[in-house]
Amino acid sequence: MLFRLRYGRRLQTYLKIGACLLVGVCYFAFLFRESLNAYEHRERVTAAELEADAAEPSKQQLKLKRQQLQRQRLLSKQQEEQAKATNNASSGSSNPPAAASSLPVSTLNPVYEYSEELHTRTERELQKRNEHLARVCDRYKLKEKFPTNPWEFFVSPGHNNLVWCNVFKAASSTWMYYFNILAGYDVKYLQRTETQPLELARKRFPRPELAELMELLPSALSFLFVRHPFERILSAYRNKLEGNKNTFYKALGTKIVHKYRWPSQGGPWPRCGPTFEEFVRFLIAEHAAGKRFDEHWAPIYSFCTPCSVNFTIIGKTETFQRDSEFIIRQAGLETLLLGLGKLPRRKQRKIGNQAHSGVKTEALVERYYAELDRSTLDQLLKIYRIDFELFDYDYRRYYDMVRVWSQEQSTAVAQVAPTSAATTAGAPAGEWTVTQGQSQ
Repeated sequence: MLFRLRYGRRLQTYLKIGACLLVGVCYFAFLFRESLNAYEHRERVTAAELEADAAEPSKQQLKLKRQQLQRQRLLSKQQEEQAKATNNASSGSSNPPAAASSLPVSTLNPVYEYSEELHTRTERELQKRNEHLARVCDRYKLKEKFPTNPWEFFVSPGHNNLVWCNVFKAASSTWMYYFNILAGYDVKYLQRTETQPLELARKRFPRPELAELMELLPSALSFLFVRHPFERILSAYRNKLEGNKNTFYKALGTKIVHKYRWPSQGGPWPRCGPTFEEFVRFLIAEHAAGKRFDEHWAPIYSFCTPCSVNFTIIGKTETFQRDSEFIIRQAGLETLLLGLGKLPRRKQRKIGNQAHSGVKTEALVERYYAELDRSTLDQLLKIYRIDFELFDYDYRRYYDMVRVWSQEQSTAVAQVAPTSAATTAGAPAGEWTVTQGQSQ
């Protein structure tokens, strides 16, 4: 009897434990099934969202489209008001016509307001630039001397045959950024990447062959941007050689210091990099030897060959914003290029040719060109004279900045002065005056 009682209790315990285990297994199986269902549902939702994103435009594209439509509506409304004002004036109405500027014309570019009047004025000025260039080309027969060179050209056939000749140190960073947008790179990627913009652009826009370029040019919107030649070479010096901070150009800077530094300056100091005067003397010597210039300071006529290419538009850095928007609108690329997000500050500094202090090159020309003498400036002008004439730039004010004597002449005068003083110490006053006048 006692044995049966103990056996029955043990059996009940086992049954309870088994029931608990069975309930636990069923519970965990239920949880696993729910988790699996939730995971599958999340995957389906994600796939649907990706399909929707691929089928619908992005928020930025929609925003740009809305802004463009708003601008078109305002422009059409303004044109209607102008037409009404014209009708009132022609019918002899005593009411004064509504002012055309009563409605501000919106634009995707916040730098300035776009208008038909500005468009017409810009078109006339660009036409004058082309006519002036054609006259200079004919005067010096430059088309025969400098045939088309396709090396620095970028061609985008998918965007109305847009053709651009890249002139380094002439707002080239901005248009390199634009061409990378046309190449399909994401704006955020361009803002954070450390890859050189030129390297990115050449992956999508390889250097064209001469035959390909010549075939596209008649139907293309071709353009380049130019800059005052003396400002451009100063900008190149500050960016590439000053202080020997640019790794790629450090060897060249050290070579210039060793070869062109005056002995009176007391040593080579190659770590500091060449002075601007030494850089200019290097350019003069390289040109005299017939050597090929680096693209950052090569004359524009030698590699963009404007007399052979016959560019549609010649832009200038002095009117860069206006000329750029004109080109963008002529190419029909407003939705792609106007209203883009701003670049990071360090990239804006590169585009604006600014030093780390934020000072632009144009504000420093007098300080740097004061290192040169008139003879050196004469020789430098010979290298870039064709650029000055082609693009109608003035160089005369730079002669007010330079020294009259060269450093060699100044050193010679300093050495002769003590001897002259010793020789004339006992001379009469009249003879001293003559000697002093001769030494001067």
